[in-house]
Amino acid sequence: MASTEGGDRCDDRRKQVMLGNLPNDFLRLAATNPQSQEEADHAAAMHLQQQMIAQSQNVGMLQMTIVSAVLKKNYGMTRMDPYVRVRLGHYVYETQTDVNGAKNPRWNKTFNIYQLPKGVNTIHLEVFDERTLTDDEVVAWVSLPIPEVIFQGETVDEWYNLSGKLGEGQEGTINVVMSYTTAPLPRTLGPVMVMPHGGYSYQTYAQVPVYTVPQQQQTPVPPPPEPVIQEEDLKQLGEMFPTVEKEVVRSVLEASRGNKETAINSLLQIQDS
Repeated sequence: MASTEGGDRCDDRRKQVMLGNLPNDFLRLAATNPQSQEEADHAAAMHLQQQMIAQSQNVGMLQMTIVSAVLKKNYGMTRMDPYVRVRLGHYVYETQTDVNGAKNPRWNKTFNIYQLPKGVNTIHLEVFDERTLTDDEVVAWVSLPIPEVIFQGETVDEWYNLSGKLGEGQEGTINVVMSYTTAPLPRTLGPVMVMPHGGYSYQTYAQVPVYTVPQQQQTPVPPPPEPVIQEEDLKQLGEMFPTVEKEVVRSVLEASRGNKETAINSLLQIQDS
């Protein structure tokens, strides 16, 4: 009797054995409910994000160009390598370094700043000398209010007096162009990065935590062609402003792209400072 029962059990096991080719989904586990729900949530989130981007409206954008500067003094043993750091609320932007720019650096760097922070109406500019063996040194700075006229569609092209070791407004001037318009938000803004503070103590405004958008988010601006300086215009400006150094006159005319009227207005500001 026992042997008969044992034979029956063996027959049952043989019936459970699969003979022939194995199916393609052999050993594949069926998706569990949590896995299916996770995939569904991911798909829904992606669809929502794409929908928000597609429906995004235009926002305000401040366009600011740091053109050039005329500095009164070259600090250090060699020609300075100046660059400008722009602080607007918690945002920080930097120009490229003008190697050997010395007292007449030029940058022509444009920043597009979307959605101005609420309550922020002042821009802080700092001119640094990039150093190799020591920390970069701030040599000049200015705090300037955002002009109200740009919100009415006007473009402001102005020279601002810089402060520094030589005194308030005595370090030279910097040319900044500002305008305001509306534009669609970029589809990718990227993560926010933190920048450390410098170790200087010259600035007269309150310190704030510093954040900046990665440089790759900014559209590169090709450098403009070199201005053609007419010697006749240079001679005429030298006669009009005999107390201004010839090198400064030439630098202002170059920064004005050879426009004599713009150079005259800039030299008048320098002479009155």
